[in-house]
Amino acid sequence: MKLMNPIFTLVLLGFSGNSIAAGNETNQSFSKAKKKLERSVYQDHRETIYCAAAFDRKKNVAAPTGFKTEKHKKRSKRIEWEHVVPAENFGRTFSEWRTGNEKCVNSKGKSFKGRKCANKVNAEYRYMQADMHNLFPAIGAVNAMRSNYNFTMLPAVKSEFGSCDMKIDNRKAEPPVNSRGRIARTYMYMDQTYSRYSMSKQQRQLMNAWDKMYPVSAWECERSKRIKRVQGNANLVVDGRCG
Repeated sequence: MKLMNPIFTLVLLGFSGNSIAAGNETNQSFSKAKKKLERSVYQDHRETIYCAAAFDRKKNVAAPTGFKTEKHKKRSKRIEWEHVVPAENFGRTFSEWRTGNEKCVNSKGKSFKGRKCANKVNAEYRYMQADMHNLFPAIGAVNAMRSNYNFTMLPAVKSEFGSCDMKIDNRKAEPPVNSRGRIARTYMYMDQTYSRYSMSKQQRQLMNAWDKMYPVSAWECERSKRIKRVQGNANLVVDGRCG
């Protein structure tokens, strides 16, 4: 029996499964991730992903002309950091999210589960939650309305946000054209980097299409470089498309 070259074996192992590269291994704090993004990544490019709204370092949003919302009006005045791939999409793969843990008990002795429990007891979850490649600034009201809904095409739906063409209907969302490429390459990054997360066949087809239809911008390439400097790992999907 012919033995496989050990170096070749290592190469195969390194590219097995979904993972093609290491993910976030430097920061477990979602709060710190948001601060680092504001101070070291977006400090000279303060613009939200969906509505291209400007914001300042105190999280105040200058909504674009024609933007409106009937819900979450207080949140429409501030910036929030959105998980493009919702935390629930990978969080529910953790048992602590689904069923809880013996350590997830509040001061009154009541057990809890979900995001709070996963964040409390599982470091792997915290690293995924704090991955800056998956975090983008968004108007708070838009972040709230998008919730954890998957992206799709909603041709018959009108935007609830006026001039910001973000469509939400029946627990689905269609983002504006100018954000679709970044969204696609974020989904692809999470899918290829973390074995716990896997896109559905339908999502994969959509993201592959958006990736081809909407090429990277100079800012998307620069954003990836800055996050790599701060967090330590690259978004190889983005970097592979940058000149």
